[in-house]
Amino acid sequence: MTLKGTVDLQHLIDSRRFSPYQWLVLALCFLIVVMDGFDTAAIGYIAPSLIADWGISRPALAPVVSAALFGLAVGAIFAGPLADRFGRRMVLIVSVLFFGGWNLATAMADSVQTLTAYRFATGLGLGAAMSNGLTLIAEYAPSQRRALLMSVVFCGFPAGAALGGLFASWLIPSHGWRSVLLVGGWAPLALSVFLLFWLPESVRYMLLSGKPMEKVFRTVARVMQDPLQGIQKIVCMEDKPVTGGSAIGQILSSKYRLGSLMLWLTYFMGLLIFYVLTGWMPLLMKDAGFSTSKAALLTALFPLGGAIGTVIAGWLMDKLNPRRVVMTTFLLTGILLFSVGQVHALGLLSLLIFLAGGTMNAGQTSMGYLAADFYPTQCRATGMSWMLGFGRFGGISGALLGAELMSLQLGFSGFFGLLAIPALIAVLALAVLQGLYARRAVGKVVMSEG
Repeated sequence: MTLKGTVDLQHLIDSRRFSPYQWLVLALCFLIVVMDGFDTAAIGYIAPSLIADWGISRPALAPVVSAALFGLAVGAIFAGPLADRFGRRMVLIVSVLFFGGWNLATAMADSVQTLTAYRFATGLGLGAAMSNGLTLIAEYAPSQRRALLMSVVFCGFPAGAALGGLFASWLIPSHGWRSVLLVGGWAPLALSVFLLFWLPESVRYMLLSGKPMEKVFRTVARVMQDPLQGIQKIVCMEDKPVTGGSAIGQILSSKYRLGSLMLWLTYFMGLLIFYVLTGWMPLLMKDAGFSTSKAALLTALFPLGGAIGTVIAGWLMDKLNPRRVVMTTFLLTGILLFSVGQVHALGLLSLLIFLAGGTMNAGQTSMGYLAADFYPTQCRATGMSWMLGFGRFGGISGALLGAELMSLQLGFSGFFGLLAIPALIAVLALAVLQGLYARRAVGKVVMSEG
C-alpha cells in the first residue's frame, strides 16, 4: 500500500509489516518486564536463607516484603505523569538503572531496617518500569495485534519470577542469598546499555509534544525500516486532550473519571485474589489434609496456567470485544474458585486450580491493554501507571486479608467461596466500563450524523 501526503501514524503502522526493529522493541520491553518480575520475586526466594543467616523470625521480615509492594505502587503512580511529560524512553531507562542500582545496594544490606529501606527504593524503579514498558509497546503495535503483543510483554513478569527461582536454587547453595540480588542488579544495568542505543521514543509522544517533524521521520523510518517515500507529514489523529489539564487532570476529568475508577477497581480485585492465593494457598491445602509437597504442587498450578491463559486472551481480544473477553475471564475465575472449594479429589482439584489460574492471570494481564485503549496519548502513561499503582494496594490488601481469613477458620469451601466475590466485583466494574464505551460510540455516531 502506497501512502502519500499527510498520514495518520496508526494507519501507517497498521499498513506496514511488523519490522525487525519493532520486534526488537518488543524484545526490549519484554526483557524490562522480565527483570521487573525477577527482582520483585527475589525477596521471596532469599527469605529462608536470610532468616537463617541473620537469625530473625518470619514476622520480622514482613516489613521488607511490604516495603517493596508499597514502592511498586508509589513508583507506578509517579512514573506515569513523568512519562507523559518527559517521554517514555527516558523514564524507562532511568527506572531500569534505578532498580538495578538499588538491588546492588540491597545485596550489601546488613540489617532489617536498611533492607526495608532499600527494597522500598527498588520498588520505586520496578513500579515505574512495567507501566512504561507496556505503554511503549502499545504505541508501536498494530491495532489488529496490540492486545496479543501486550499480553506477550506482560508474560515477562511471571517468566522473570520463575527465572528468579531457578537462579536462586542454583546460586544460594554455593554463593549465598546476596548473589541473587547481585544478579538482579547487574542484569538491569547491562540491559540499560542496550536501551540507551536501541530503545526509541514513542512517536505518538513526539508528535503530541511538538517535536520537530524531521526527528519524527527519522524515528519512524528507523523503527519501521521504511524510507517513507511520498509522505510529507505524519499526524496522530486522536481525541483532543481535556482543555487546561495535566495528564493527572485528564484521567480524573469528567470524561475519564468513572472509567479510571473502574479500571483501578478491577485491577485491585485481581491482585487481591492473586496475593491471597499465592501467599496462603500452601497453608490452606496443608490444613485440608494434603502433604507439604502436594500443597506446593497445587499452589504452583495457579500461576502456571497464567502464561497459557494470557496468550489465549490476548488473541481473543484482537478478534472480539476486548472488555467482554476480560469480563468473561473474571466471571470464569469466580465460578472456578467457588468450584475449587467444593471438591477434594486431587485430580479434579488440580484441574480447577490450573484453569482458575489461567482465567485469573489472563484477565489481570489483559488490563494493561484496556487501560492503553481507554486513554489518549497525552495521558496514556499516567492512566496505565495509576491503574497499576492503585492496583498494587490490592496486593497489599490481599496479603493482609489472607491472614484474616485464615484466622477466621472458614474452612476450605468458605475460603474459596469468599474469593469469588472480588472476581464478581471485577465483572461488574468491567460492565460499567463497557457501558462507557457504548455511550462513547453512540456519541460519535450522533456527531457524525449532525
